[in-house]
Order: sequence, then C-alpha cells, then structure tokens
Amino acid sequence: MANVTVIGAQWGDEGKGKIVDWLSARADVVVRFQGGHNAGHTLVIGNETYKLSLLPSGVVRGTLSMIGNGVVLDPWALKGEIEKIRGQGVDVTPDKLHIAETCPLILPIHRDLDALREDASGEGKIGTTRRGIGPAYEDKVGRRAIRVCDLAHLDDLGPQLDRLCAHHDALRAGFGEQPIDRERLLGDLREIADFVLPFAKPVWRALNEARQRGDRILFEGAQGVLLDVDHGTYPFVTSSNTIAGTAAGGSGLGPGAVGFVLGIVKAYTTRVGAGPFPTELEDADGQRLGERGNEFGTVTGRQRRCGWFDSMLVRQSVAVSGVTGVALTKLDVLDGFDEIKICVGYDVDGTQYDYLPPNTQDQNVITPVYETIEGWSETTAGARSWNDLPAQAIKYVRRVEELIGCPVALVSTSPEREDTILVRDPFAD
Repeated sequence: MANVTVIGAQWGDEGKGKIVDWLSARADVVVRFQGGHNAGHTLVIGNETYKLSLLPSGVVRGTLSMIGNGVVLDPWALKGEIEKIRGQGVDVTPDKLHIAETCPLILPIHRDLDALREDASGEGKIGTTRRGIGPAYEDKVGRRAIRVCDLAHLDDLGPQLDRLCAHHDALRAGFGEQPIDRERLLGDLREIADFVLPFAKPVWRALNEARQRGDRILFEGAQGVLLDVDHGTYPFVTSSNTIAGTAAGGSGLGPGAVGFVLGIVKAYTTRVGAGPFPTELEDADGQRLGERGNEFGTVTGRQRRCGWFDSMLVRQSVAVSGVTGVALTKLDVLDGFDEIKICVGYDVDGTQYDYLPPNTQDQNVITPVYETIEGWSETTAGARSWNDLPAQAIKYVRRVEELIGCPVALVSTSPEREDTILVRDPFAD
C-alpha cells in the first residue's frame, strides 16, 4: 500500500476537504505539512458540515492526525478550532492529535504586522488573510521564531525575545506603533501553554515509526501549487512551498515516503484575492460559475473570482509537483452550459506561450487561447460511475487529461463524500 500526498493544483479552494476526508477513512495517519490557519477545508459528513483551517481533516473521523514542523501554528486559533468542533461532537485529544515540537508559533505581533503592511501597500496589496502567516515564516527563516517546544521553557526565553523584539520593534516604529509589550506577550504565552503542550510530540519520530509499521500515511497540503512561493504567481502567493515535495521536509519523513501524489483540480478555475488570472470571466458565465459553485472562501468569506479551466496552469502544476493523478472536482457546476471553453495556450503581445510567463507584467496582458467544447444538458450531480455521466461530460474529462498530461484518478460530482467516481485507487499504487 502506498502513502498518498494531496495537494491543490490550482490557486487553492479546489475541494481538497472532501477528497482528504474520503481518503482519510482509509488512512492510518493524516499529516499537515505546510501553511497555517489561512487554509480552509470544508468537510460534509451526513448532515454535519465541518470547516477546518489548521487541523488535519482526519480529526473529524478520529484518524491519528499530525501537524508537521512545516506548519506555522497560531495556538489561540488552534484552541478555538478544537473547541468549535468539540461543540459539533468531535473530541480532539492528545492521543489523536500530535503537533510537532518544532512548529513556529504565530503570535499577535505577527497578525499586527501582517495588517499594517497590507494597509500601507496601496495598489501593491497582496490580498493576505491578515492572519500573520507570512511574518511568522519570516521569523522562522530569520532564526528568531518562538516554537512550540519553547512554551515549556518560557522563563528562559529572554535571548529569543531580544532577537524578536529587535526586529519587530524597528518595524513597528516605522508604522508609528508602540514597541512590543514583552510582559503581555509572555503572559499570553503562559496562558495558552497548558493547552498546547499536551499535544506537542516528536512528530518526525511518530511518522517514521508509522512508516516502519506499514501504516498508510496521508499528507494533506494547504492552498495550491499556483500559490507556491517559488512556483506560483509571485508575489501574489502564500509564504510557504505548497508543492508535493514539501511533504518530506515539512513532516520529517524522507522524499521516498511521499507516495502517490494526488493533485486536486476544479473543473473550472477560481481565485481569491489579488493576482493574475488569465481565464477570469467578468460576465454572466463567471457569475453563473460562482453562484452554482458556491464560491466563497472558507476562511475569508470573500467571493472567489471564477473562470474557465486553464490547462496550461494545471499542466505546469502537474510538472513541478510530480502529480501521479488528479481528482477532478465540481464537474456538476458545468451542467447546462451550451459551450465550455478550455484555455490551451497564451498570447502575450503576439508571443505564444505554452506555460505561464513568470513576470507579473506579462501575466497581466495575457490573452488566453481557447478551445471550445460542446456542453451537456443532463446532470452529473451525484454520479458515482462513468455510466452515470453524460457522454459529453466524459469527453470533457478525457480532453482535460490529454491537455494536462496526467490521468484522472477521481471525479467528484457533489460535496457529498460518496458522490465520487473512483478511476484509480491512490492507496493501492
């Protein structure tokens, strides 16, 4: 049995929550390996809807779940999320949730800095969630982060606080803000430490032991490849690497453990916030996609921008992430369109591209080259086998496979967990 790594192959919001939930029922361990509580995964189980941001999706089903060292952890957001799903009948205990001792913490000063920068950026706004993710990653790389393990040694935190305050106080002064209140920060950390520390474990060791036992490990990515800090639409990206290779470094397992890489791909394209979007539709078709797809961010509540499927972007994501197979979601949203378009190339001032040029100015003047496919009038909603799909819908799926250079492993036809067509079992590879 293979391990499985799940990533988004577009700009996030591809429907990873449902797919990870579907897979987690067959996994022994589920681990988050990057990002923070800026992610948003929606799980629908029976009549209950769970909205997770930081917790691995496996917690809802009682699967052993882990937050790896590649994640930046807001301890107050963690507490709030655990208490919220406890109110829905899911008890999250240290036996079922392990948090890497080396996770950097997102502090209130990170949220402050995130908001101050965004407000001061004018037309240069990135569109962050203002949750402190980027500043926390900066402190990690700058070697001044406070980590989960430090919560057990707060009386010895003086030198780390000196480094942290030296950096942040200068930034805060530039925005006209007061220096960090060190005593208040320490008080806040002491107050939350007792909640977090029981979950703190050497996740790298637990995962290696699970691998030696032959357990099936599901690596759960956040956001999408097009938001990767190296491979995405920079600077309109997140602050971590979202590609499948990060599963190794962000969890403490070697690259050989990544296993089957499942890229989640929406049957059309959406994006939240600022940044280039070659196939964006600002017309009735775009509005129809948004309304039928209920395109509002799980975390931000912001309306998503919508457009036709961009095969060039997904093909690039497949390449840089080593995707083995894709899960095509929300196929039912395309029901009833007379014609459906797929982007098959770009024109930038007369120059043809078969990949997204890296420069923002070039990206902003792209004219997409479209291929038009006949739509279908029948419904695909709730389909659970190829025989349930209209012939034209199958043609659309096959054409997507050809253009992105990767086979479809799963097709999702509604938010319901069982409304899934299994073409290739990721865990059986």
